[in-house]
This record gives sequence, structure tokens and C-alpha cells, in this order.
Amino acid sequence: MEKLLARGEDVVVLSRSDLVGSRFDSEGLRDRCTLVSAELDSLGPALAEHDPRTIFHLAAQTQVGKANLAPLATWETNVRGTYLLLEAVREHGAGTRVVVASSDKAYGTHHELPYREDFALQASYPYDVSKAATDLIARSYAATFEMPVAVTRLANVYGPGDVNWARVIPDTARALVRGERPVIRSDGTPERDYIYVEDAAEVYVAVADSLDDPAHHGRAWNAGSGEPRSVLEVVERLIRISGRDVEPDIQGSRVPHGEIDRQYLDPTAIRTELGWEPKWELDRGLRAAWEWYERTLG
Repeated sequence: MEKLLARGEDVVVLSRSDLVGSRFDSEGLRDRCTLVSAELDSLGPALAEHDPRTIFHLAAQTQVGKANLAPLATWETNVRGTYLLLEAVREHGAGTRVVVASSDKAYGTHHELPYREDFALQASYPYDVSKAATDLIARSYAATFEMPVAVTRLANVYGPGDVNWARVIPDTARALVRGERPVIRSDGTPERDYIYVEDAAEVYVAVADSLDDPAHHGRAWNAGSGEPRSVLEVVERLIRISGRDVEPDIQGSRVPHGEIDRQYLDPTAIRTELGWEPKWELDRGLRAAWEWYERTLG
């Protein structure tokens, strides 16, 4: 959103109940956008009124654990929400560019890593399945109706403003601000790829702009660092950056059920074809995130 505002774009957002502490409210972003009261199943009037040139579809239930507990609600939000939005766009005007947030989770478990865009989507667990379905539905609209639609398969996004405490970096930062030991709910060995929020924003803009070329309609784009990091490594790096003298509290003895053990992305395609590459290495991003959490929560 900030990236679009900085480009001088008029930004229209659906009104929602934000998490307490969201930068959307605390740092004045709400006042710089046009808010629309609408749900994904009733977008027609909003599309007619504002006639957007580009839509970024990021609305989703984003938590793996929550999806395991409530798969139906996750599928309703992630899968049904996607096809309702795309159908509303098709009825409004199929020339509207749409960038849909898929996920690295859509790939499921592969023995060969890193994931490439030509890998099969073989998700198994509810959240992963919801993102694989979202991915396929979005690209089917591009193939069937020649709509300018593409999907992003991003690594784990982190950075200032994330107050979803179920995620490892926000939860670790909050514990450190409180002087507590960060809790690791696995054995610490699961490996993930991470992308700083500003780099992620650049991805969305690059992919949106690429849709002016019909050759990119229906494309899927990986974006991440291309480097796997264990949960324990990320937590220990954040502890070191914080200057706190604590050890992580490792409470798990294995990879939690419903989680993928190792996953990271090959971002070669987006680098060579769209010119995107991450500008934020992990320690720099963690430091910026920590400074925000310390300032906001301290």
C-alpha cells in the first residue's frame, strides 16, 4: 500500500477489522486511502464506482494451524473468496489487471529443492490446499477468459507492522520486548525462506506492471531469498540483534503436524524476466523489524 501511495496511485481498500496495532491505523495509512464497505461476494458496486486498473488480491486466512482446526472456514475465505473476486472482475471488465497471492505452501512437499515454478502443486494440508486451489483458479481465468491475471508465490513475509503473533518473528520480538524467552513450538529444525515486506511490495508492483504484456498472463512467480533458514537460526539471529541475554525455549520434539519440514524458492525467473531481486538481507530486515517492535511494544 505504501509503495502504491509513493507512486502517486489512488488506493482503494476494502474496509475490515484490522488487528490491534496495525500500521494501517497507527501510522495514518487509512487516511491516505479510499475505504469501501464491501465483501468479496458483493464487489460489483465497488468495481463499478471506482473502476480499478489493478487489483491486488491478498485477502486470506493465513495461518496453517488455524486451517488445520477450521478447514471449511479457510476454504470459504481463500478459495471461494478468490473465485468470487475473479468472477466479479470478469463481469465488470476482463481487462482489469489482477495479482493474486498464492504461496510457497501451494507446492506441498518436494524432495527436490528449491521450488521452481514448473513444479507440481501437490499440497496435502488444508491451508496448503487452499493456496494451491487459489493458484489454479486464478490462472484458469487467465487461460479461459484471456484476463490479465498472475499469481505470486512468496516466501514468508516479515517486517515492521506484522502483529500476527502466531508467526515466529512477531512472536519472538514480542517475547524479547517483554524480557521473556521466545518459544519455538517445533524442534527448531524446519527450514523456510524469508522475504522482507518492502521487497514483497516490489514484487507485487513488478508483477502487476508485467501484466501489460499478454505473454505474462497466467504466470506464477516465485519470490524469496532462495536461501533456507531454520526456525532456530532466525530466532537466534533476532535474539542477538535485540541484545537480550536469553535462550530460546524449544518446546517441540519434531515438525508440527500439518507443517512442511523444508521449503524454499528459486527466484531466478522473476529476477531474469522482471528484474526483481531482494534488496534486504535477513539481518538488516530483522534489525528494522526489531526496532519497530521495540518502539511500538516497549
